Amino acid sequence: MKVLGLDTATTACSAAVYGDGRILSRRFEAMARGQSEALMPMVEQVLGEAGVDAVDLDLIAVTVGPGAFTGLRIGIACARGLSLAADVTAVGVSTSQAIAFGISAVVAPPWTLLVALDSKRDDIYIQAFKPDGDKSGFEDAYAPVEALTPSGLASRLNALGISGEIAIAGDAAERAGEILREGEFTVQIVDAPAVPDAAQIATYVAQHWNPERKFQDLTPLYLRPPDATIPKDGGRLRA
Repeated sequence: MKVLGLDTATTACSAAVYGDGRILSRRFEAMARGQSEALMPMVEQVLGEAGVDAVDLDLIAVTVGPGAFTGLRIGIACARGLSLAADVTAVGVSTSQAIAFGISAVVAPPWTLLVALDSKRDDIYIQAFKPDGDKSGFEDAYAPVEALTPSGLASRLNALGISGEIAIAGDAAERAGEILREGEFTVQIVDAPAVPDAAQIATYVAQHWNPERKFQDLTPLYLRPPDATIPKDGGRLRA
């Protein structure tokens, strides 16, 4: 199975091709802006390096959020365009699942994994995953990804039945860890990439693909409305 992975959801841009049970090619660059200019050249590079044409792909996988408003749309638009042009199925992967995949290499049961992502606001995006001891990574989430203020994090985890040892990954891991250390939790900050990587995304989808399995739709996963609103007069100048 050949899978093209894409990510522009947070503060990086990456593309990778999975095939023959391994990553054939990969490009990754940290960047807060500029993904719209960087992504397609990366796609061309990884496809060329892997010796794969877009029409030869079996799947395209892209992070759909949560993440940056514009970044999510860049990656999803690219995935949709390639899907239509090459007649290849495209699926979405949540940002938190993309980070959680493969974490079992450094986190073992009985630790629960918490992915904490920076929202660039007062709140943080979080999703907790159950320890399974499976080398394929944390798969089972306690609940969908959600936005919480740090002060409500401990009580939310308790409400989900989570206590004790918790490992935290993501670019808001330190922030979440500071809060949880004040309670009854034993905290470990995971030494792993804090943002998604297209190589992990492509591998995750390839290893978990089943036509009956429900992946994310190619719709941006926004956890709150945008700050900008349409004026009630539609932006027209008043007479």
